[in-house]
Amino acid sequence: MAPSPPILQVVFDTPLRRRFDYLPPADGPVPAPGARVRAPLGRRTAVGVVAAVADHSELPRSRLKRLTGVLDPAPLWDPVTFALLLWAADYYHHPAGEVLFAAMPAALRAGRPAWQPDLSWRLSPAGHAALATGPRLGSRQRELLQLVAAGAAAAAITSAGLAATLRDLARRGWLESVEHAPPVPDAGTGSAGPELNAAQAQACAAIATAPGGYAAWLLHGVTGSGKTEVYLRLIERVLTGGGQVLVLVPEIALTPQLLARFRERLPVPVVALHSSLGDGERLAGWRAAASGAAPVVIGTRSAVFTPLPALALVVVDEEHDPSLKQQEGFRYSARDLAVARAQRQGVPVVLGSATPSLESLANVASGRYRRLELPDRTNQAGQPRLSLIDLRHHACRDGIAQPALAAMERHLGAGGQVLVYLNRRGWAPTLFCPGCGWVAPCRACDARLTVHLRAARLRCHHCGAEERLPFACARCGNEVRPVGEGTERLEATLGELFPGVPLARIDRDVIRRRGDIERALEAVASGRARILLGTQMLTKGHDFPAVTLVVVLSADQGLFGADFRASERLAQQIVQVAGRAGRGDRAGEVLIQSAFPEHPLLVSLITEGYTGFARRALDERRAAGWPPWSHLALLCADGPARDEVYAFLRAARELAPVTGRLRLLGPAPAAMERRAGRHRARLLLESPSRAPLQQLLSRWLPALEGLRRPRGLRWAMDVDPLEVD
Repeated sequence: MAPSPPILQVVFDTPLRRRFDYLPPADGPVPAPGARVRAPLGRRTAVGVVAAVADHSELPRSRLKRLTGVLDPAPLWDPVTFALLLWAADYYHHPAGEVLFAAMPAALRAGRPAWQPDLSWRLSPAGHAALATGPRLGSRQRELLQLVAAGAAAAAITSAGLAATLRDLARRGWLESVEHAPPVPDAGTGSAGPELNAAQAQACAAIATAPGGYAAWLLHGVTGSGKTEVYLRLIERVLTGGGQVLVLVPEIALTPQLLARFRERLPVPVVALHSSLGDGERLAGWRAAASGAAPVVIGTRSAVFTPLPALALVVVDEEHDPSLKQQEGFRYSARDLAVARAQRQGVPVVLGSATPSLESLANVASGRYRRLELPDRTNQAGQPRLSLIDLRHHACRDGIAQPALAAMERHLGAGGQVLVYLNRRGWAPTLFCPGCGWVAPCRACDARLTVHLRAARLRCHHCGAEERLPFACARCGNEVRPVGEGTERLEATLGELFPGVPLARIDRDVIRRRGDIERALEAVASGRARILLGTQMLTKGHDFPAVTLVVVLSADQGLFGADFRASERLAQQIVQVAGRAGRGDRAGEVLIQSAFPEHPLLVSLITEGYTGFARRALDERRAAGWPPWSHLALLCADGPARDEVYAFLRAARELAPVTGRLRLLGPAPAAMERRAGRHRARLLLESPSRAPLQQLLSRWLPALEGLRRPRGLRWAMDVDPLEVD
């Protein structure tokens, strides 16, 4: 008697937290876990992924449907990466189907072949004859035949709108397809690197000579200490053994500089994977990595899921950066998953930062991570000198105090470049009526509209709403005034104060299209721009060797934040942006403007540096019982009606099986309770250890799935949240 066919458990790109059982197709091989399939789902056929193979189902076999097709002859991911994805779905309590599809390029989600060879076209003998003798050819047919005869690529034919004509002429036998192996990315030049200093050499030796297998290293190096050079030396060693390397960066803005440096140094193909790539580019990079053709992959968050058959080293640059945490949909930490992937793969992982997260420092203290320090800069100028400017005692011009203006004039006169940091876009954060006190509100958010004077618009930076900029108050008729400063206003002010001095502004209002960030950075690197103005996009590890002065405006924004991580983020931003000064051969100066110069955070940074601040902050977190001394999960809900959101969360709280030392707090409003017309509230779960929290979530989530909720209400679970206010 023939054995019964296996049961295939399939997941789809839907919010359903379940697997669907199917029988294999009547003909052909049985797909393995990790392969994409086509299957009937309701009244449609959908692309799914085989999550597991079982020998039985809760339904009788007679009621099981068969798969209608198998898209992949082999799994998309290697076994370790596939197991990591399923584990991540369990740990973050997110539907496995959405997790797996989030880990694919968009083209694969739509069902395109994962390993399809590239096609080109050539004229058949009949096609040559048709073009030469000129029968009744339409203009588009002739255009296509001429393009193919000239050797045009398939992409050029598609972009010319001739895809349908191509199919027609291929059916006639006038065109022939030719298959090619996918192109291999160009290799880098393989230039020699600089000589390592003692600390760099010691860090490289410690990692290279450690016993094989998994180890987590925290590379704590001050800004400008040469962390990237340490990465490169370790990567070079891995490449000699035939291994692959995954390098994660927090922002796309970091990728161009890092990619250029890696391609200059490494004699192998290096590919980038990030959200700014087109679907075709993303798929080509994914294929090169998965096939082993690209030994080095540099990418943002989702690159952590890239299949790498010979992975031998994982690097997470700027490991402290909040951008490594996905805040919507599948809410995962790419840094934490990178560590988990290295552990499962049995390879080392290097976490680099000048301002390590308090969680990573706690892992060092507990022995989970090993710490390597780069205490000095690689140049001769040394660390920049930090000073505070007391705003209570100095006049300001559009937010810039007189001592800061004098310092800018001095540094520009000496041939240096100046960086002015203000983490606020637009002309002004508020439009105010002095007659009646009206402030322009966002109608959909608990926020004020930001003034964008050049566009004559008011814009909400939270929901994207905008409206025409009024010049009179609609309530009393008085003239309205922009209040406060943003980067747009500062750009105009600096242009007046320093006429003829070229300025480059970097924020999300001016860096919108592909290539904008590269052009702006090139203007700074070449010296064409003498003043650099921008938001936190400037704090992301950029190297500006000629910058000798950094001016930090509005440093007080994070001093009194409600979130327990507010002080940590502010300290990291200040240290990171201060680190842009003095990276060349001249000493750097950093001026920090504050109306609260006696604040302990600022005093700690000035007198003890980030290490002293972190030591005090960890003590405060321990005393308060906040992470890393506890573990959190946040149930987030939002909906069109406030009462319905709170009613849902109260009902959810009643279902929570809270026992022992676990605490459940709320419901409480989000920091911005109303956003994009939706009311938002939270329930916070806190536990002194991870296991009880995970066990509670595993029991609680099925109950939440069955909880009735009003139309339009949404909820999500955020495990290890970065923001709890």
